[in-house]
Amino acid sequence: MTRAYNFSAGPAALPTEVLEIAQKELLDFKSTGMSVMEMSHRSTEYVQVATEAVQDLRDLMNISDDYEVLFLQGGATAQFSAIPMNLMHTGKADYIHTGAWAKKAIAEAKKYGEVNIAGSSEDKNFTYAPAQEELKLSADASYIHYTPNETIGGVEYDYIPTNGDIPVVADYSSSILGHEIDVSKFGLIYAGAQKNIGPSGVCWVIVRKDLMGKSIPTTPSVFDYQKNADADSMLNTPPTLAVYLCGQVFKWMKRQGGVKALQEINERKASKLYGFIDASDFYANPVAVNNRSRTNVPFTLANAELDKVFLSEATEANLLTLKGHRSVGGMRASIYNAVTEEAVDALINFMADFEKRNG
Repeated sequence: MTRAYNFSAGPAALPTEVLEIAQKELLDFKSTGMSVMEMSHRSTEYVQVATEAVQDLRDLMNISDDYEVLFLQGGATAQFSAIPMNLMHTGKADYIHTGAWAKKAIAEAKKYGEVNIAGSSEDKNFTYAPAQEELKLSADASYIHYTPNETIGGVEYDYIPTNGDIPVVADYSSSILGHEIDVSKFGLIYAGAQKNIGPSGVCWVIVRKDLMGKSIPTTPSVFDYQKNADADSMLNTPPTLAVYLCGQVFKWMKRQGGVKALQEINERKASKLYGFIDASDFYANPVAVNNRSRTNVPFTLANAELDKVFLSEATEANLLTLKGHRSVGGMRASIYNAVTEEAVDALINFMADFEKRNG
C-alpha cells in the first residue's frame, strides 16, 4: 500500500511509525489479550499509558511542577467555555480577534462575562496579527486570550501578548510541539490533539496550579480543572485509544530529537513552500510576511477557475486535502510534524508542473 501525502488541517497526518506500532498492538496490547480501547481505564496497564503520556509531554515542553497537565474531552471547543468558567474571576477578559477560531472563543466567553476585544485584524480580512503596541488591554482583565496560530487563515503571531501579571491563555491547537514554547510565560495553554499531536477525541490542557480551584459555582464537574486534576483526568471515562495514540506520538517526537529538532525541520519545510510561492506569479499567499504560519500555508491561484482542476490533479498525484477552508477559499497545505519534507517537496514539484502547463 502506498501512503498518500496528506495535507489535511485536522484530523491530520499521523507518523507512519506510530500507526504501525498501533496496528501491531491493536489486538493484543502488552500481552494482555486485549486492545487498549477494550481495557478498563482503571487497569494498571492503561494507567501506565496515561501516566507516561503526561510525563512525555512534560518532558517535551519542559513543563514545571507549577502546572497541571490534563487530557480532556470536547476538543478545544469545550475549552472556549471551560476557560471563562474557571478563570474569569473579575467578570472580564481580554480577547484578541484574529480569525475563525478566535471568533468562536469570543462568542462562548461572552456567555460568562464581559469580553474586551483588545485587538482585531478583521480590517484586513484576518491576514495579520495586531502588534503588542496596538492592543487596548484592560487593567482589570482576568486573563488575555489569543490564538497563536489561526489554522484557517494561516496567521501566526511573532510575539506573546502581555499585560503585566495578567495570565496569558493560548489556543495552541495547530502549532503546539511544532516549535519550542516557554510554558512559564502562560497561565494556560490548550490544544485539540487532532492537528499536531494525535487523533481527534482529546484536548490537552496545561494550566498553572494557582489559577485552579476558583471556578464559578455553576461550572459542570467535567469542565472544572481542579476536579479533573484531582481525578488524574479520569473524572469520567477518558478516550483511551486517543490518549494511547497521543502517547505514542510523544514518544516518536522524542525519538526525532524533541521539539527543537522538529522545529528545524518544520521551518525548513515552510521556507521551501513559501519561497516557491513568492517566486511565482501563478501562486500567492495573502498573509503578512511576519505573520505567516509555519504550520498552515494558504495559497491562491492567479486564475481561480483552475482551482477544481488543481485539486483534481493533485488528488491523482496522491497529494490530498489541499482545498482551502470554505470561508477563505483557494488552497491550504497543513505541514504538521508528521508531514514529511518529502511530502512538501512533492507538493512543490506538482505546483511547478501545474504552473508550467496552465500559466
